[in-house]
Amino acid sequence: MQQNIYNKNPFTGSPDWGESKYWSYKNLRVHFRVTGKESNPPIVLIHGFGASSDHWRNNAEVFASEGFRIYGIDLMGFGKSEQNLQGNINYLNNQIWANQLTSFLDEVVNIKKNGKAILIGNSLGALTAITTLSKRSELIKTVIAAPLPEPVFLNPVRFIFPSWLIKIKNFLTKLIFHLFPLKTLVNLISRTKLITFTLQSAYFSSISNDNLLKRIVTVPARRVDASKALRAMCIGMSNRPNSAKGPSLIEKIKNLPNRPPILLIWGKQDKLIPIFLAKKLIKLHPWLKLTVINEAGHCLHDELPMQFNQIVLKWLKNLKTSE
Repeated sequence: MQQNIYNKNPFTGSPDWGESKYWSYKNLRVHFRVTGKESNPPIVLIHGFGASSDHWRNNAEVFASEGFRIYGIDLMGFGKSEQNLQGNINYLNNQIWANQLTSFLDEVVNIKKNGKAILIGNSLGALTAITTLSKRSELIKTVIAAPLPEPVFLNPVRFIFPSWLIKIKNFLTKLIFHLFPLKTLVNLISRTKLITFTLQSAYFSSISNDNLLKRIVTVPARRVDASKALRAMCIGMSNRPNSAKGPSLIEKIKNLPNRPPILLIWGKQDKLIPIFLAKKLIKLHPWLKLTVINEAGHCLHDELPMQFNQIVLKWLKNLKTSE
């Protein structure tokens, strides 16, 4: 395994890895990166909130060197993908992104030709991956969620509210996010030192000198339609049905015939989704597998890439051995 490319500072990779390409989905431009031999087994990397395919700067080429074809997709609203959503898509949530990912697997990755995909997602990307798995499990070999968000309510919510109350709640949510000055907030964070403070919450080690990381996050946030995309996400994620939330998705996946294996990778010092929630999730669903990385936060794939890459490659090797 080529794991010796890292020095003491883990932030060494280039965000411009692989070949940059575009694909049309519902008449919207979707950006993705690709590297590795075309005939190799496909891995699709799915970024988290505020990030993009660039965030896999320390992982993609390592996986490609180990015999995989690597795709990194920019979910709609993120990275270089379309932010001005019009026409068929009004709001963004994990169901919409899962539909985007499903089409990507069918049309770009070409599962029929190249075999089932390995999905690796960070946070929101992991939620998108398991949503896709719940819809089209026949496309997926395994999911690696690093970490999986929404474990706070570990059991599916079973409250049934009257439709009129749901409509009022949805209307108020839209109103609040349309009135809230998101454009001002996005500009404030992306153009001031607040970006360092915001990013630091997702890392255990200091990121104050990691200018590449700041570029990965701030460049898309400074695009003209960034606040429109953020508003679409805020409304879409807030108004989802319970069936689209993490606990319900895990319950659905649990009952799938020929269920693909799922590995959870968690940073022990994750401040956004603390490790005790991962342990509760595993206790409730022992069929899930959990690996913990010490001295790592929420973006553990980027913070400690050597350890993360080794865990992923070992998992994939064991899967191949068990086939």
